[in-house]
Amino acid sequence: MRVIVVGAGVVGTMHAWHAVNRGHEVVQIERESEARGASLRNFGQIWVSGRAGGEELDTALRARELWEGIGAQVPGLGFRPCGSLTPLRTALEIAVAEAAVARPDAAARGYKLLTAREARAVNPALRGAFEAALWCERDAAVEPRTAQLALKEALLVSGRYTYLGGREVREVIGDSAVRDDHGDVHTGDAVVLCTGAWLGGLVRELAGPDLPVRRVRLQMMQTDPLGEALTTSVADADSFRYYPAYAGGALDALNAGQAQQPTAAEHRMQLLMVQRRDGGLTIGDTHEYEHPFAFDTVEEPYEHLTRVVESFLGRPLPRIRHRWAGVYAQCTDTSRVVHRQQVRGGTWLVTGPGGRGMTCSPAIAETTADELGW
Repeated sequence: MRVIVVGAGVVGTMHAWHAVNRGHEVVQIERESEARGASLRNFGQIWVSGRAGGEELDTALRARELWEGIGAQVPGLGFRPCGSLTPLRTALEIAVAEAAVARPDAAARGYKLLTAREARAVNPALRGAFEAALWCERDAAVEPRTAQLALKEALLVSGRYTYLGGREVREVIGDSAVRDDHGDVHTGDAVVLCTGAWLGGLVRELAGPDLPVRRVRLQMMQTDPLGEALTTSVADADSFRYYPAYAGGALDALNAGQAQQPTAAEHRMQLLMVQRRDGGLTIGDTHEYEHPFAFDTVEEPYEHLTRVVESFLGRPLPRIRHRWAGVYAQCTDTSRVVHRQQVRGGTWLVTGPGGRGMTCSPAIAETTADELGW
């Protein structure tokens, strides 16, 4: 079988990975020289902890298993099973964590409520004041800026993989062929469009104007090396307000009794933080849903994040050396893991994983491969 994959972000590259590893030939086409979208502009977190129970958690856990296996084959991914800690300061925050630990799927997530002393034993860099912490053992991390490049290099070794960068697919011809903006036609047995936040143009023509996917904008930053190991990913209690695993009476009480800081509420913020292999910290993020998106980044969210991080670390942050905005595609029904649609006889559109993209992409691609009979 010959598979044409359009898009070289993490979702597209994982489709290419599964196809090649099942013995098929793959041509992957990317409109940039290399992917530059949301797949690079994220935390690189394999984030199991906050996923909704059921299909979403099952997908995340399967993806976590796949990431570990692929990471063993491709060291350049920088896969590390670091887990995550969410430091907690108030009784209302601790109550949400206690409810999470009481979930029937808590063991599958690796949830455990730790004292502050126990949390510092896991992550000694957390020297600030807090009372307890929610530990999620199954969370992990990879390097988002280089993961696709490392996967591509591994795929090239197979001899069944061709990468074509700097080409935009303009047309789907018949059931399973595409024409790019160089005028070249690429014919396969299947075409998978993994176009990320690119939802106009060809995607609109194929999927129609009522595609149930929206675009979401975020702001993030990265620091100089911390100078010590941050041994886990770190979140704050605002993440409880954002992730569906924490929904319930305890979260309702938190929302009613502990108002979110005004800047965090205005920009729909949570803290997530991961240390990169060079020692720097990737920190975010915000969520903007209303179009048209702003074209600039604003400073108040960065100031808020800096205060929160410094309060957990008990020390000043290193110099911030990168600030950026990104846009990802999310299903309008946020309970859906992904939008997978057959738009022609042999052509499928796979988009809209939202903030789950980095976490769930290996399992999303595996499901596509199984459903298409690769």
